[in-house]
Amino acid sequence: MGIIEWATSPWGQTVPIHIAWFLIWVAAILGLLFLIVHAIYVRYFAKAEEYAGPMPHDIEVRLPERIPRHSLAARLFHWIMAASMFTLLFTVFLPKIGIQFDWVTYHWIAGAVLTVSIVFHVIHASFWLDFWSIWPDRADLQDAVRRIRRFMGWPALPPRRFAKYPLENKLYHGAIIAAGLSAILTGVFLMSRVRTIFFPRNPYLFSDMTWGLMYVLHGLAGVGLIALVMVHVYFAIRPEKLDITKSMIFGSMRREFYLKHYDPERWSTEEAKRSR
Repeated sequence: MGIIEWATSPWGQTVPIHIAWFLIWVAAILGLLFLIVHAIYVRYFAKAEEYAGPMPHDIEVRLPERIPRHSLAARLFHWIMAASMFTLLFTVFLPKIGIQFDWVTYHWIAGAVLTVSIVFHVIHASFWLDFWSIWPDRADLQDAVRRIRRFMGWPALPPRRFAKYPLENKLYHGAIIAAGLSAILTGVFLMSRVRTIFFPRNPYLFSDMTWGLMYVLHGLAGVGLIALVMVHVYFAIRPEKLDITKSMIFGSMRREFYLKHYDPERWSTEEAKRSR
């Protein structure tokens, strides 16, 4: 049983038509297994957090009670993107598991909203925010090596406190970019196969082979997003992450949480004013 379903075109060519739909369940099960394993590890095996170097004694008195983290524009983008992402996943995959409804129009509208929100975010992050704060740097990699060595029981210095975004957030951001852009770019072309307000329907724009490969890549990105969204929601509701989640609602986090987890030299309160 393969992961791609094939068909024969009118010209006798064997072409891909879409992914095998059992991959929906594979993505959901793998996402669920990750959640279970992580929860067990944190509950029974994880050690208390330990960071290198003490926090300066006088910094608390110089900080406001609430540390700015996300601007209003960044928060609106996040929730618009989340709504469109959930709509896309539900509209395309619910019919595949037996829940039938007229889903195509809802799907392409949600895709258009997601595309516009992503374009806005790229421009906003590039010119108004700290664009590089979400990308891994040398300190992230050095601290990752320290954490791995300590996890294995080998001698290593404690890792430093985090920058604005820990390495795991940055890696997740990269995975979302890969899956999201794959879905968006193929989705824009696939919209030409249905009636929309943007351009005339033209199912003959590409060859059957090219269309088939687009459907496959679009489907693989979609099932990948199932697992990625599950992981994101899971971490958002974990008790130790609630301060971060609340900052995406209210725009700021408690001073105590900031002092415990973040390095003022890597994410200063002045930089926090330019909230991403």
